[in-house]
Amino acid sequence: MNVAKSGYRVFSANSTPACTELAKKITERLGVELGKSVVYQESNRETRVEIKESVRGQTIFIIQTIPRDVNTAVMELLIIAYALKTSCAKNIIGVIPYFPYSKQCKMRKRGSIVCKLLASMLAKAGLTHIITMDLHQKEIQGFFSFPVDNLRASPFLLQYIQEEVPDYRNAIIVAKSPSAAKRAQSYAERLRLGLAVMHGEAQCSESDMADGRQSPPCVRNTGHPGLELPLMMAKEKPPITVVGDVGGRIAIIVDDIIDDVEDFVAAAEILKERGAYKIYIMATHGLLSADAPRLIEESAIDVVVVTNTVPHEVQKLQCPKIKTVDVSMILAEAIRRIHNGESMAYLFRNITVDD
Repeated sequence: MNVAKSGYRVFSANSTPACTELAKKITERLGVELGKSVVYQESNRETRVEIKESVRGQTIFIIQTIPRDVNTAVMELLIIAYALKTSCAKNIIGVIPYFPYSKQCKMRKRGSIVCKLLASMLAKAGLTHIITMDLHQKEIQGFFSFPVDNLRASPFLLQYIQEEVPDYRNAIIVAKSPSAAKRAQSYAERLRLGLAVMHGEAQCSESDMADGRQSPPCVRNTGHPGLELPLMMAKEKPPITVVGDVGGRIAIIVDDIIDDVEDFVAAAEILKERGAYKIYIMATHGLLSADAPRLIEESAIDVVVVTNTVPHEVQKLQCPKIKTVDVSMILAEAIRRIHNGESMAYLFRNITVDD
């Protein structure tokens, strides 16, 4: 493809070589060259961006993967978007496979909804559209004032199960908490497999965190005569329960993000005790923070399968159990369709609301 006449450019917003791998795979599939830009950190840790070619009147795609230094990656994305905006780019589309701060999309006590703040910042910096994958909550799309294409990684993970998991017909899909049951049910129905749901003390659901609804403490005497609020009963989780028979089966736990792995390790131990003879974990975004590789290596988990939405080469060196599925194909196709004004429906075929 003639880059000069294509009418669009693809840039990488990363300052580290490890994070440009996905951008290179996407541009190779598109048949274009990666845009010429320089993104680096100055000695005082300020981010500097220099665009090395004209982008006037063109559609620009910025590919940004999120390494461990999340805040630096966010600033890189904001600054390069603003640099392109002030260079008179026609449209600036962010390709952000893993959207950072997506877990902070609900109000917690006296905190803030950081995900909405980031959405506003991206719009202010000049982005007009984003392509992302498996948002932590689909409602996050409502934070944006411009279009959002939330792609799905499930077809690639399902293909991995069918091709790489020996005797996958003897597997059972497991949701490690009731909140993950819809995603697990979707996998089970597509693979024609059984479904098991875990519930109890071993799981730590995000929805169970303190959100301030009992602050100030619930007391009868509120200081206002005649106003008596009912006392709120404290939650108490039952002992760990696995709803579904996993004995003699391959257990496949599915989720969207695997970061702190303590919950997954605890779930794997329970499944082993219930008779599962092999444990797989399938997740779209492999953040694998802190000691996650070591904990996985020492646990009952056999294989962890994640996509390359987040760089994790260092973690793979520390833990051979981690496997990677490439999703650059669907990202490249999304870029091509958006530029050509084609429908995105093909990328969402057989995708339901619960996926």
